[in-house]
Amino acid sequence: MLIHTTNYYNTLIVVAEDCPVTVGEAPTSTKAVKTVAEVQYDILIRNPYKYTSDEILFQVYADRKELTISEYQEGHEAFFSKGQPCFRTSPLTKRFGFGIHADNDGKIALWGMETKTYEQIQNDANIIKVKAMRNSKK
Repeated sequence: MLIHTTNYYNTLIVVAEDCPVTVGEAPTSTKAVKTVAEVQYDILIRNPYKYTSDEILFQVYADRKELTISEYQEGHEAFFSKGQPCFRTSPLTKRFGFGIHADNDGKIALWGMETKTYEQIQNDANIIKVKAMRNSKK
């Protein structure tokens, strides 16, 4: 069975060029259930460079589907048996002003576009840059 991945290595997902904010903003919602952006933000802000993109995206999926631990293996295989949108499509990079940096091991961290760290990573010629998806068509 082919297993797809969303992981990047030594890469910065640059904030979308049509992002409506100029600084990283924590996503908030009035809904009873947290949005995907809120869950991704909560994991990343508390655990920089601890998880890969695949690990975070699967955890969000598992939580939303209310999978039990015993269902994780089968759920993981099913989830990654087809391509999944990566963090280039995340509201964090498109709407909330965050870049996502993947280190050499594929572990990711969240950096507000206004931070010195984001600027340093963006200016580092040794790090691959990919743009987040635009919010609207040109």
